[in-house]
Amino acid sequence: MARILLFNKPWGVLTQFTDAQGRPTLADFIDAPGVHAAGRLDRDSEGLVVLTDDGHLQSRLSDPRHKTSKTYWVQVEGIPDSAALRALCDGVELRDGPTRPARAETMDPPALWPREPPIRMRRNIPTRWLAITLTEGRNRQVRRMTAAVGHPTLRLVRYRVASWTIDGIEPGHTLEITTK
Repeated sequence: MARILLFNKPWGVLTQFTDAQGRPTLADFIDAPGVHAAGRLDRDSEGLVVLTDDGHLQSRLSDPRHKTSKTYWVQVEGIPDSAALRALCDGVELRDGPTRPARAETMDPPALWPREPPIRMRRNIPTRWLAITLTEGRNRQVRRMTAAVGHPTLRLVRYRVASWTIDGIEPGHTLEITTK
């Protein structure tokens, strides 16, 4: 049986088990020998990280060839218009080439935990929440995509990987899934 852990990664935690600089890592929260993260989530992002001891599953979830979908809740600066949303959906030209088409739509602010440290807010600039679903996972892709359409990311929370979500998992906690 494969061992699968769903971890709600807090802001500031590295998606690895060791760090020579002494920054917080998965080891500070997870004591499960033999499991490895299926993909990465930036230090300044929050949300779902899937860990497993099944190398095949790990590859299937993290390798872009398998097109595993991941949904991010993204708070952006400003109010994206229909052209910006369409650009996110059609694919954005980044320095390392165009992104695959994505799904992007506005959403009501989600009921999330307070972030420590809080995001930077500007009194005269509104923010909007987006739900963005990708089937690839380039380095800092969501942040680069929103910046490319003129709406920098302020807060990024990975809500879903494949069929798993962070529903019911508090930041810094895990949920173990039993599977064959």
